[in-house]
Amino acid sequence: MRAISPRTVCTRLSRQWNRAARVPAPAHVPSVKVTHKRGVRVFANGDFDDFVQVMQDRICKEAALADGCGKEFIVDRWDRGEGGKNGFGITRVLQGGDLLEKAAANVSVVRGNLTPARAQAMSSRGRDVDPNGGQAYSAAALSLVFHSAGPMVPTFRADVRYFQVEGGDGWYGGGADLTPYYLEDEDARDFHNFWKLQCDAFGGHLYPAYKKWCDDYFYIPMRKEHRGVGGIFFDDLMATKAAEAVTGEEPLVACDDPAGFTQSVAENLMASYLPIAERRRSASYTDEQRHWQLLRRGRYLEFNLLYDRGVKFGLDGGRVESIMVSAPPMIAWDYNVVPESGSREEYLINVLQAPREWATK
Repeated sequence: MRAISPRTVCTRLSRQWNRAARVPAPAHVPSVKVTHKRGVRVFANGDFDDFVQVMQDRICKEAALADGCGKEFIVDRWDRGEGGKNGFGITRVLQGGDLLEKAAANVSVVRGNLTPARAQAMSSRGRDVDPNGGQAYSAAALSLVFHSAGPMVPTFRADVRYFQVEGGDGWYGGGADLTPYYLEDEDARDFHNFWKLQCDAFGGHLYPAYKKWCDDYFYIPMRKEHRGVGGIFFDDLMATKAAEAVTGEEPLVACDDPAGFTQSVAENLMASYLPIAERRRSASYTDEQRHWQLLRRGRYLEFNLLYDRGVKFGLDGGRVESIMVSAPPMIAWDYNVVPESGSREEYLINVLQAPREWATK
C-alpha cells in the first residue's frame, strides 16, 4: 500500500467535513493574546472560560447536523453555589440519534481551594503547589464523549482544559482518542495522521510524545489492554514557559506555545472524528456484533471509574450527573468472554494489547 502523508490525510478529512457541515462560524471566538512580560501567548483573564463555551456551542451544532435525526442537544445550565461565585457548568446531551446513541459535551468552570488530596496528587506530578492544600484555584474545561449508535463507528473522547493556582502558574491539558469496536486500520491511520499534522505545526517532537502519553494513560492494568487505539494526550503544559520533564510517570515534553496548541486542538476536534464516523455509519451489523459493542463499552466504563484522573477529581465534590454523563447508555458484562480465533474481535484485542504506530513516518 502506498504511503499517504499526514498532510494529505488531514486535508482530505477536513475537506470531507467542511463539505458536509454547513454550520456558520461563531461571530467571535476568544483567542490567545501575547503577554509581553514573558513573550509567550496566553489566554487573557477569563477568555478560556469564554472560549470553551463558544467551542461547545459550535461542536454541538456540528454534531447534531452530522447525526441527522433532527434532534438537538438538550442544555442543562447549573452553578456550584453562591450564584455562580464558585463556578458553573453547561452540560449538553443528545440521546437516541441515528449516528450518536449518546453524545455529551460538558463545560465546567470551577473555583475553590485545593483539598490536601488534590494538592498532593498535583504536587506529585511536578506542579508547583503546596501539597498541604488550601491554595485558591480556578479551572475551566470542555470535555466530549460521543458514543456511536452502531458498532462499526468508534467512540470518540476529547477535552481541553486550563488550571490556574492563585498567585502561581497555570497549566493546559487535553487530547483526543478513538475507541473502536471493529477496527478498521484506515480509520486509525487517518485519525493519527490528522493529529500528527496538528502537533507538527507546534513542534515535530510533540506527536510521538503525546501519542505515547495517550497509550500509557488509557491503559486498563487489570485487563492488560488499552481502552482504544489512542490519539494524543497532554497535561501540565505550563502557561508561561515551556516546561521540561517533571517527576512522575509521564514525561512532559516542552511545547513553546501551549495556549495556541490547546486552542488548535479544540478547533480541530470535529474534523478529526466526524469524517471517520460518516464513513462507517451505513455499515450493516448483526445482533452479535451489537452485543460485542456493549461488552467493549464495559471496558470503557471500567477505565473511567477506576483510573481516570478527571473522573476522580470531579467525584471529589463535583456534580455527579455532569461527571457520569460520559458513561455509555447501554453496557453488557458477560463472564469470561474469549473471542473466536481469527475473528475481527480477536484482532481488536490483539491490537489493544500491543499499541501500534499508526501515523506515517
